[in-house]
Amino acid sequence: MSLKVVIIGGVALGPKAACRLKRVRPDADVTMVDAGKLISYGGCGIPYYVSGDVSDHQQLQETSFHMVRDEQFFRDCKDFTVMTETRALSIDRKAKTVLVQRKDGTQTTLPYDKLILGTGSTPRKLPIPGRELGNVFTVATLDEAIRIKERVAGGVGSAVVVGGGFIGLEMAEAFADMWGIETTVVEVADQIMPGFMSRSMAGIATKHLEENGVTVHTSEMVRAIEGEDGKAARVVTDKRTIDADLVILAVGVTPNDTLAREAGLLCSDRGGIVVSKTMQTSDPDIYAGGDCVLTENMVTGKLGYYPLGSLANRQGRIIGTNVAGGRETFDGAIGTYIIKLFEYGFAGTGLSLPVALREGFDAFSTHVIMSDHSHFFPKRDMVSLEIVVERPTGRVLGLQGACRNGDSVKDRIDAMAAILKFRPTLRDVSNMELAYSPPFGSAMDVLNAAANAAENILTGLCSPIPPDEFARLWENRVAENLLCIDTREWGNAEPYVARHPEHWKNIPQGQIRQRLDEIPRDRKIVLVCNAGNRSYESQIALRQAGITESVNLQGGMGFIKQTGFDPSQEE
Repeated sequence: MSLKVVIIGGVALGPKAACRLKRVRPDADVTMVDAGKLISYGGCGIPYYVSGDVSDHQQLQETSFHMVRDEQFFRDCKDFTVMTETRALSIDRKAKTVLVQRKDGTQTTLPYDKLILGTGSTPRKLPIPGRELGNVFTVATLDEAIRIKERVAGGVGSAVVVGGGFIGLEMAEAFADMWGIETTVVEVADQIMPGFMSRSMAGIATKHLEENGVTVHTSEMVRAIEGEDGKAARVVTDKRTIDADLVILAVGVTPNDTLAREAGLLCSDRGGIVVSKTMQTSDPDIYAGGDCVLTENMVTGKLGYYPLGSLANRQGRIIGTNVAGGRETFDGAIGTYIIKLFEYGFAGTGLSLPVALREGFDAFSTHVIMSDHSHFFPKRDMVSLEIVVERPTGRVLGLQGACRNGDSVKDRIDAMAAILKFRPTLRDVSNMELAYSPPFGSAMDVLNAAANAAENILTGLCSPIPPDEFARLWENRVAENLLCIDTREWGNAEPYVARHPEHWKNIPQGQIRQRLDEIPRDRKIVLVCNAGNRSYESQIALRQAGITESVNLQGGMGFIKQTGFDPSQEE
């Protein structure tokens, strides 16, 4: 008798698990149900469909050979049954059945030997007046994306995106870039991409968004959405009122665990189904994966929530293998991501510094900025990296980066992601072997350089000041009795010295040892250069001369100017 398998959820995890299962056990009797009409689509492609980069929503459902993944495709090509517009109502674990209801209201009981839950997630609902108005959307499904695009195509002058996470920012880019819509992002945290990037790295993204016409308001809470004729017209925050013909609510998602919870499966009090490394729930005949489950973080060792399409596909393959009789394990997640915002790619893996500190690590970070190719090779781009390190051990906890060439930052993040679960130290990353040729990289790659810079801090060779701390120090430069010593040549330093002669002095690195008598001992000294290298070597020279209290600006002026802060332009 063939193995009967029921799969609930047909977007990412479900189809992957079903296809893998049928390859390993072709005789398995598989039925997949989904409440929606459209299934097996690339949800992460939704912002690019809204923008017009992907012209037809059907492209998000197509295989690489342009076959649409619908009920007929899965029946004819994959040999299993799909029931769309069919909602799973309950699970009877004792009888091993699932009660489902079709669109017409009729109910059917599906028996199973093994059950797979890929129920996904639901956009978090904000308890604010006006969220039910027309032209207020979440970005939950492809069906809703189609409605958003139809509305945008009908003419939208202004849009407000509530939430500065990945989906919110991608939607903001879609509106501003391809449609020319006046777009505003409102984020309640004090930075965009909170929890994923440090404030300094998020500052680069904010500046780039604003350069491309997107207004960003952080530390701001939405109070209400006001409408006219039943449609959204304004968003009211605790600081202002913003005109809005269209509103996107993108404040995160919550796991769809109700079906599992009602069936008595173990779930977290904070939401999410608890599964083993084999992706089994507390019932060994029921598996679950994707956005509805919790996954171990391989850096912290704690359970976390990672609603990522790439993770759902990898988990789906493991579930398919195990349901077919295998014993594969999913060790956990690192939380690796990349997002495109206009010309920039922003990426990260592991823990950002704020998260590392929140998790109890004695951690620090350092910033580097360096060419992605050999400095003498034309058409190079600058890669900005921030590496996060545990102070006592030198263990690397995470890496974030930004570059106009998204592939360049992705390459470095992927290299780090591949080794993070092995608890690498700075020595491992410093000596990591990376492919080198001038058109593709540097003999000492920027990733190696980031580890070297962090090791210099850890061993006391470099006394750093982070970019965001420098910005705060500069704002209080008079009270702090601050003097910045610019170790670049005069052409770079002149605008700063001219604007702030009392707080900015030029002593090029090559002259630092001959001009020690010009450095006051009673002032707070910050050494600066373009990328932090010349100022670092100048700090060593000062320390040798007995001047031990200076600090070196991490990443230099090249990094800090990317965040939008430039002392040469300030009074």
